[in-house]
Amino acid sequence: MTGEGATDDPVEDAILRLVAARGPGKTICPSEAARALGGAHPDGWGPLMPPVRKAAVRLAHQGRLVILRKGRRVDPDSFKGVYRLGLPSGEPDVAAGQDSGESA
Repeated sequence: MTGEGATDDPVEDAILRLVAARGPGKTICPSEAARALGGAHPDGWGPLMPPVRKAAVRLAHQGRLVILRKGRRVDPDSFKGVYRLGLPSGEPDVAAGQDSGESA
């Protein structure tokens, strides 16, 4: 492992690397992480989508990542549908029951 924030999990590493490169206030599609690991063809990256989601949930629980749906933070244990990943911005955490009710 090299670099700050590196983990023992290549999926987590790919997610963290991509959100860091995108920067604060910006997000990535989870498929970007899957493609970074599995290549451009859907047969390579498609099967990686469930591991990407599981890694994103782990990272969100650690406070290293936020999961967003329709631009708002969601509870990592109960979100459904299309989502995006970004760096934490210090906003209240919906998962901790501190939803401010404001749009992100």
